[in-house]
Amino acid sequence: MPDKLDQIVESTEAERLATGFEFTEGPLWHPDGHLLFVNNRINVIYRLTPGGDPVVIREDSGAANGLTFDLEGRLIMCEGDNRQVTRWEADGSITVIADRWEGKRIHRPNDVVCRSDGSIYFTSPGGRLPPEQREIDFHGIHRIAPDGTVTAVVTDLESPNGLAFSPDETILYADNTRRDDECAAEKERGEVCTHQYIRAYDVAPDGSVSNSRLFANMHSADDGVPDGMKVDTEGRVYCTGAGGVWVFGPDGSLVGTIRLPEIPANLAWGDSDYRTLYFTARSSVYRLRMKTTGINPWRGG
Repeated sequence: MPDKLDQIVESTEAERLATGFEFTEGPLWHPDGHLLFVNNRINVIYRLTPGGDPVVIREDSGAANGLTFDLEGRLIMCEGDNRQVTRWEADGSITVIADRWEGKRIHRPNDVVCRSDGSIYFTSPGGRLPPEQREIDFHGIHRIAPDGTVTAVVTDLESPNGLAFSPDETILYADNTRRDDECAAEKERGEVCTHQYIRAYDVAPDGSVSNSRLFANMHSADDGVPDGMKVDTEGRVYCTGAGGVWVFGPDGSLVGTIRLPEIPANLAWGDSDYRTLYFTARSSVYRLRMKTTGINPWRGG
């Protein structure tokens, strides 16, 4: 069955902007005209202006991964090794905004998104933590309220990773990377892993979450797992996964898979019109011009 990617993809092939990294992640477009991304294997955050060279803007980042902005345009960072979510203040200082839930250390924050009411949602998988270091008995999604209160809003995922809101913020999408180490072993044997999927949740005006349901399966034996996720203004869901970026319609139907020279881990909408997708893909950063417009994370817009 032919895909329908020609309806949304404008570029004929992806453009490589930078390469030579250990593992790129956490792309985020800044309206000043540059891309932020991380190399979380060496704890570095970069700034990349298209056509230029990457510039290190933070070292010793605590294995920063997912990045977003809050309503004031401050950078929010998931620091996996430090087991905390932080905010980069205007004066250059770093403020911890979440490291505990009900007095217990959170796992390893992975990805993060800000809602237009100022609340911040982040995934907290514990699979890379030794069991004796896990203080919380589920792998979940937490919400940081505007007053700083941290709550657990999703507890039914085995390894939550990427997350995104629908354009009207009434639906929260979250993908599941794996169940356990056996999933990686399945792929090494060429077997299909059935623990890769996206779930959808209803979001109430107060930020609470309910009605967990399967949105789409991403079962595959190919290289790559569900990871970073974004949404366009028409409600399509873009999720990195086996072989590339899987694109789903708002009803969960598969539009097609965007293939890149390397397997992507994350993606971000960018450029002044938010019609370009930037991809962090293993050792490189790529971009692809699109026919559709993405959601702008800046100042909740």
